[in-house]
Amino acid sequence: MKRLFFSLCAVGLSCAAFGAGPEVNIVPKPLSVTPGAGTFTVTASTVIGVDKNAELRRSARIFAGEVAPVVGGVMKTAAEGDVRLAVDGSLEAEAYTLAVTPSGVEVRGGTPQGVFHGLQSLRQLVIDGEGVVPAVTVSDKPYFAHRGGMLDPCRHFWTVDEVKEYIDILAIHKLNKFHWHLTDDQGWRIEIKKYPELTRVGSVRGETLIGHHHTSSEYDKTPHGGYYTQKQIREIVKYAADRYITVIPEIELPGHAVAALTSYPWLGCKGEGYEVRRRWGISKEVFCPGKETTFEFLQNVFAEVLELFPSEFIHIGGDECPKDSWKQCPLCQERIRTEGLKDEFELQSYTVRRMEKWLREHGRKIIGWDEILEGGVSPTATVMSWRGSKGGIAAAKAGNHVIMAPNVHCYLDYYQTKTPTKEPMAIGGYVPMRKVYELDPYDQLTPGERAYILGVQGNLWCEHVPTAEHAEHMIWPRLLAIAEVGWSAPERKDYDDFHARVLDAVAWMQQRGYHPFDQKNAVGPRPESLDTLHCLSTGRQVVYRTPYSPKYPAAGDASLTDGLCGGWNYGDRRWQGWLDTDVELVVDLGERQPVKRIAACFMQGFYADIWMPRAVEISVSDDDRHYTPLAVVENDIPFEYKQDCYREFGWSGQTAARYVRLKALHNGHPGGWIFTDEIIVE
Repeated sequence: MKRLFFSLCAVGLSCAAFGAGPEVNIVPKPLSVTPGAGTFTVTASTVIGVDKNAELRRSARIFAGEVAPVVGGVMKTAAEGDVRLAVDGSLEAEAYTLAVTPSGVEVRGGTPQGVFHGLQSLRQLVIDGEGVVPAVTVSDKPYFAHRGGMLDPCRHFWTVDEVKEYIDILAIHKLNKFHWHLTDDQGWRIEIKKYPELTRVGSVRGETLIGHHHTSSEYDKTPHGGYYTQKQIREIVKYAADRYITVIPEIELPGHAVAALTSYPWLGCKGEGYEVRRRWGISKEVFCPGKETTFEFLQNVFAEVLELFPSEFIHIGGDECPKDSWKQCPLCQERIRTEGLKDEFELQSYTVRRMEKWLREHGRKIIGWDEILEGGVSPTATVMSWRGSKGGIAAAKAGNHVIMAPNVHCYLDYYQTKTPTKEPMAIGGYVPMRKVYELDPYDQLTPGERAYILGVQGNLWCEHVPTAEHAEHMIWPRLLAIAEVGWSAPERKDYDDFHARVLDAVAWMQQRGYHPFDQKNAVGPRPESLDTLHCLSTGRQVVYRTPYSPKYPAAGDASLTDGLCGGWNYGDRRWQGWLDTDVELVVDLGERQPVKRIAACFMQGFYADIWMPRAVEISVSDDDRHYTPLAVVENDIPFEYKQDCYREFGWSGQTAARYVRLKALHNGHPGGWIFTDEIIVE
């Protein structure tokens, strides 16, 4: 790990840099930029003028330290100076103005936080011009209140210095929330003094999976561990607060709990036989909500968490919680009966609500992944929507606050190309920078419902991200897109302008030995997705003899005949999915008419367990009872083919019919998906 990798990387990338000159290039894009005449040169002898405000003095020192390598030394502060900092109560809290003239610089903010944001813009200009700053007037403020980045040290541990460097990345791009994922099946990373086994036992796994968790059974035979002491956590929280970043801790419940169960087996339903997980994926072993001792444990853990983190919000997880153990557990079943709950989903809701009530009584609010909506959710809970935007939309319509972090836009552990073998390993999926930038946090919401959207967040899960170089590739430049989506008003977004700045940034970083994703390797959108089809099936009813999965409904029953083909990503709301089943679909053409072509496209994503059908049977009928077979199209894509691919299964000829039927036959791989995007009848 290069010691200053992240901070230097952040500096270079954010500035666009890329050569001195009059161009003003700030990321995220400011609200208003008015170029002036001339330049101002910042050197080590430049003085920062700041009054006795302690926060402004601290921000001045941070700024001076960050630009010191460029200007030749650390600038001093005094009551008066060439770079003047001031609080202006007429501005909004995070708003700032930046005025550069040949005689000096003035940064004003609605609060010291606003001044800090203004200094980040100045910092970018100083480094961009190697000390020579163009004359300019900037007026700026953020659009969303929550602009976050998440880091996962549970799967691969990050040192204190590495966490600080990640915080530096957030700060220079005016992201103001650091979501710290501290507990999971593969490691418990936070010291809890009342329960020392959590770190003595739960922070270490015996070995780690090599390769992708869908396909590999090989392990490195090396223990992996680490945790943050409470002293270190306080240090990191202060470091972030000095940069106006709030640290939001995540303590997972009721699922993703194996590290805790290994430490204290009585927390689980079976009470024995747990081991800190060595591979990724979802464990069926979860906290037992049938035991009062489980809630006592969680409350004691959170009592210490609250002492460490002053954040208004505490993230409690709530995602990916299998109910298998609860169905077999007499105590859980008794809890369902005594609390008058309908099923295990309501038991999860009971668990979340109970912990939320406790946290609320202690002055805090909860954030949970969108699964907390299952079984009912408290109106005071904030929902972080990760399984697409659907959960966030539902939550906002119900009056819950929402943070949009849909995986199809915001998961930085997904691939950035359509040739995964040419990239470092990712968990799967496809999220190019354009997709990140195209995130609409207000997706399908009315003006009144939009008020419940707090903001956006990019998430770096680290199952398959073990090194700094790998992290560079995954983070850059996609986190810049998150920053601009969160800061800039939607109507001001301009991808072409943003993309041009990023190309320069990537070139700058590559020249200095860093490892960002090279945007020249981006393939762009899937060509088929750019045009609207018009054929016999367009707008016709689809009869779903096999219902699609509620996890991947696309746009509902009209998806396969709406004329819209899917993009590269199966989660783009154009691809419909089926799990572990054959798929039978019928299109009603309304009347008998000539047909010369029938086709549907399917995808294969090796690392996402998406497979081509074994074959597709195509047939037609006049009465939807007696069908005439036209073709059985066999699959020719090998199961072992690791690059995402797309294949049309179709028939051409001459016939006439009212009903068209397609049967896509599952390939037999357990846990395998079938995805298709459009049925074409011509």
